[in-house]
Amino acid sequence: MVLQYYIDGIIIGFSASVPLGPIGVLCIQRTLNKGRLSGFISGMGAAVSDMIYAIIAGFSLSFIISFIEKQLLYIQIFGAVLLIVLGINIFLSNPAVQLRKQRKGKGSLLQDFFSTFLITISNPLAIFLFLAFFASFGAVKPGDDSSNHFVLIAGVLTGASLWWFILSSLINLFRSKINLRRLWWLNKITGAAIVILVIIGFIYFLVNNPLG
Repeated sequence: MVLQYYIDGIIIGFSASVPLGPIGVLCIQRTLNKGRLSGFISGMGAAVSDMIYAIIAGFSLSFIISFIEKQLLYIQIFGAVLLIVLGINIFLSNPAVQLRKQRKGKGSLLQDFFSTFLITISNPLAIFLFLAFFASFGAVKPGDDSSNHFVLIAGVLTGASLWWFILSSLINLFRSKINLRRLWWLNKITGAAIVILVIIGFIYFLVNNPLG
């Protein structure tokens, strides 16, 4: 039944997005600094990236997976560097300047979207996460019609989008209680947390994928 594929996709997309890694921390920071729309659009960058990896996993594009397996270390380094630069930038940022830019209409939502898209797409391990989800749900079966796969992928995007909408909306409720001084400290904590999470994640990756 087609509806079941869509429901499975929603559950998978939502579940894959919930763990609050560096992207979740970043979306919370942007929601508090720039508003709910910025946080949600940032999350959508991650959701679209997840959808691309879900397509690769769902259609088992073996040549892409093979390439990623061979270049995994370099892709992980690229993603880690991006996140560390972003974390340092947040740590050093001045919330008063950010608010002034926001009031003047500066600070593009496209930048928010593509920054999280690039960071998330540089984590190809997401392919194997979706392969695991699809296997555990029995969502992708041999001989399935490709239209069912597209319905499943649409569900993944819907589920991921739903999570980022809920998260940005909940965080936005606390925004009015955050003053500039608290925002300043939030930026310091967020920036440091992103850098620390990335370093821990990269060390974990190296331990489980030793060089040579």
